[in-house]
This record gives sequence, structure tokens and C-alpha cells, in this order.
Amino acid sequence: MLLALQPAHARDRDGKYANSPLHEWFEQLASKKGRCCSDADGRALSDIDWDSQDGHYRAHIDGEWVDVPEDAVVTEPNRAGRTMVWCFWLDGHPQVICFMPGSMT
Repeated sequence: MLLALQPAHARDRDGKYANSPLHEWFEQLASKKGRCCSDADGRALSDIDWDSQDGHYRAHIDGEWVDVPEDAVVTEPNRAGRTMVWCFWLDGHPQVICFMPGSMT
């Protein structure tokens, strides 16, 4: 169980994000829960896979709607434009580390 709670480290195994103009920004991205890792570790969400109600977010991750903890929301401007979520799994359920809302266009 302790292994599931260890912080994830940024990685870009195949180097596809190494030359991205947003690479350094993704590497330093964090919520109050900690560093988000990098674009390679996060996943982009379609507009139908997240919503907001009364100032609280939730995300549809692997077939499950997950409430996003307030301290997991990234508060800096979203330079990537798309909604992204970073999570780990605990007892088979996704736990959100970072959530960065997009523009919902």
C-alpha cells in the first residue's frame, strides 16, 4: 500500500515531449497536493468527461466519475488549453493529484 502512495516522478520515456514548447511548464506544474509530473503522465479529457457544479469539479476516469479534491485543482492559467488530469489508483479507484480545467468550448 505504501508504494501506491509514493509520489510519481515526471517521465517522458520515448522523448516525444522533450522538444515541446510547453515541456518546462508541464515539468513545474503543481497543485496544492504536489507536482503534477508532466504531460506524458497526465491525460487529456474531452469536454464530456468532466464538469463543474457549484465551483466543484468532477472527472470521468476509466468509467468512474471522480470528485476532484479542491486542493488538486491547478490554479495557474492553462497554457495547454485542454482539460487534463493526473491521478494514481488506490484500491482500484482513481485518486486525483492534479486537475487543470480547460475552456469547455
